[in-house]
Amino acid sequence: MKKSLIAVLAVVAVVAFALAGVAYAAKTKSGEVADVMKIDNTKTFGTLTKSPVTFSHTKHNVDYKVKCERCHHVFKDKKNTWKEGDKVQKCAACHTSPKENAGEMLSLYNAMHKDCRDCHKEQKKGPTKCDECHPKNK
Repeated sequence: MKKSLIAVLAVVAVVAFALAGVAYAAKTKSGEVADVMKIDNTKTFGTLTKSPVTFSHTKHNVDYKVKCERCHHVFKDKKNTWKEGDKVQKCAACHTSPKENAGEMLSLYNAMHKDCRDCHKEQKKGPTKCDECHPKNK
């Protein structure tokens, strides 16, 4: 009896882990994407004054139908030439300056806040205040 219970629990655990992997990752033309990710720019900013943002890729892309190129971009001659299937880089790969504007390129801080907050305001849904994206650490 004890061995069969352990076997059943082991099977349930394997199935649960397999389903968790499916629920937390999605295949896209640009590669596999974690559903929920923490946007943590500690490497760029050093010590953070606000908590990292928890972001759901599925909620934005699938549920809210936000097109990939709304967030992902490569600008050439002031046009976004990025298309689905192209390599996805972290924002900090191009927006290297933490808070200063680097010529025409927005700083990482300004780029992320402008992109997210402006979209939320345009859509009239989603967080627009600091503590709505950056909840106080518990």
